[in-house]
Amino acid sequence: ALSMFGTTAGLYAIPWCKEALLLTVLMSVIGAAMGVLDTGGNVVILSTWGVESGPHMQALHFSFAVGAFLAPLLAKMALGGSDSKGLPVAEQTNQSVLRPVPTAPAAPAATAATAAPAATAPPAPQHHGADFLWSYIVIGTYLLGVSVFFFVLYSKASSTREKSQASVQKKVYARYHYALLGLLFFFFLFYVGAEVTYGSYIFTYAKVFAEMKDSEAATLNSVFWGAFAVCRAVAIFCATCLYPGTMIVLSLMGSAVSSFCLVFFAGRPASLWLGTAIYGASMATVFPSGISWVEQYTVVQGKAASLFVVGAALGEMCIPAVVGYLQGRFHHVPVVMYTALGTSAMTVLLFPLMYRLAKCPPKSDRKEVTEGEVCKALLSVSNSPNEDEE
Repeated sequence: ALSMFGTTAGLYAIPWCKEALLLTVLMSVIGAAMGVLDTGGNVVILSTWGVESGPHMQALHFSFAVGAFLAPLLAKMALGGSDSKGLPVAEQTNQSVLRPVPTAPAAPAATAATAAPAATAPPAPQHHGADFLWSYIVIGTYLLGVSVFFFVLYSKASSTREKSQASVQKKVYARYHYALLGLLFFFFLFYVGAEVTYGSYIFTYAKVFAEMKDSEAATLNSVFWGAFAVCRAVAIFCATCLYPGTMIVLSLMGSAVSSFCLVFFAGRPASLWLGTAIYGASMATVFPSGISWVEQYTVVQGKAASLFVVGAALGEMCIPAVVGYLQGRFHHVPVVMYTALGTSAMTVLLFPLMYRLAKCPPKSDRKEVTEGEVCKALLSVSNSPNEDEE
């Protein structure tokens, strides 16, 4: 509720901002609020449904993909559709929000948004300020309604909080709890970094290396994010019959195979299109499935969830920047494809290690079992004379 309220305040204030410093502060407020939302949303799902949170977690992250799909369309409507063919906007969807990412200096064009085709043209003129003003007000008002709704839920959820606290106290921490969280930190760093990097640079790659037209490159970008969104919708139903670990294994296999094909067979148009679609589909379920998976083995509260979000944010921030720098230095090397293969290899190596640590029995298991067996033995001994008398 507080994060949505902070986002609302920032959106209401930004259109009236005339100073760069004040604008920076307001954007920072929105970024911090969205970071809290990323963490809080995942924790609320886990606290409410526990080990049965798989479908609900997939639905939560599917809503991110839907928002990323609709945001460029709403922006086009705010511009009246006439100037939406401006400079291609490098926008992408990850485990949470839509953010701009810089592209490689190797080409003048960036990526299109999830479903928004891009074409090179002069930037949009300034006379659409009123349209953008109403866009901020409408979206801010919508978020304000959601914030009020969460405040009402919070005021009536004291019994639910007590139950969730009791359930957390009953759960047992994994034997290597902190090591497992640390590995998941790097796992999400590589995963989200790969997701954002490919979505941000595939437009540039298609133009420079595949020599596609703007419309074809934008369509290829839309194929990636379209497959991503569709598979997140399908994952809602798959999570009801598949374990989170199974979904992660299938996703990692798909990303590894598709990234391998993109590195060595991307020169063929069919391989590029098919590999992009499979890569986007494979990336869709990893983040929500990863959170549901680790919750089966250890306690995941606010601090642990925030660690995952920080790792994802670092990957989203650092890996695209490194790729952009390297692509600018080595113009003839498809750095984005090698990055996809390298990050896929890292996630494939990390998950078995995490699984091995998660399956180690907690230290308290043996003690708890022994005490239970002693109690049962004492009860059976005390009841045996009564049974004989009867």
